[in-house]
Amino acid sequence: MRHECAAPDHLHSARTLMDRAFNSSLNLEHISRQIGFSRFYFIRAFRRAFGITPHQYLTQRRIERAKELLAFSDLSITDICFAVGFQSLGSFSDLFRRHVGHSPSAHRQWALEQKRLLEQSAPACFITMFGIGCLPASTDDAREQFSRSRL
Repeated sequence: MRHECAAPDHLHSARTLMDRAFNSSLNLEHISRQIGFSRFYFIRAFRRAFGITPHQYLTQRRIERAKELLAFSDLSITDICFAVGFQSLGSFSDLFRRHVGHSPSAHRQWALEQKRLLEQSAPACFITMFGIGCLPASTDDAREQFSRSRL
C-alpha cells in the first residue's frame, strides 16, 4: 500500500533522473532502486502514470536530444549516438528511423535545409535575436562529455 500513496512523487523523481542522466547507461534496476520500487512494479506504475514504459521514455528523450545535436552541432553521427547514451550505432540508427521516420543523416540534411530556408526568408536581426543560427549552449557540454567518456 505504501507504493500507491508515494507513487506520483517517486515516479516524477524517476523521470527527473532519466531527464538529467539520459546520456549515461541507466538501467531499470538502478532507477527502480533509487525510488524504492521493485523493477516490475516500477515498470507498471510508470506506464500507468505516463502512458509509456520507462524504456520508451528514455529512448524518446535520447532521440529528441539526438535530433537537436544533429541540427545544431558538427558532431559526427557516431559521436552523437554515444553522447546521448546509446551503446550501438546500429541500434541508434534503427530506433531513430523508427521514431523520426528517416535516418540521422537525412535528419541532419533536412535541418540544414530548414536553416538555409530560414536564413533566406527571415531578417538577420530576427535570427540573431532568437539565436536560431547559433549552436545551443548544451552542444559544447555534449561534446566535452563525449570526449571525457571516450578516455
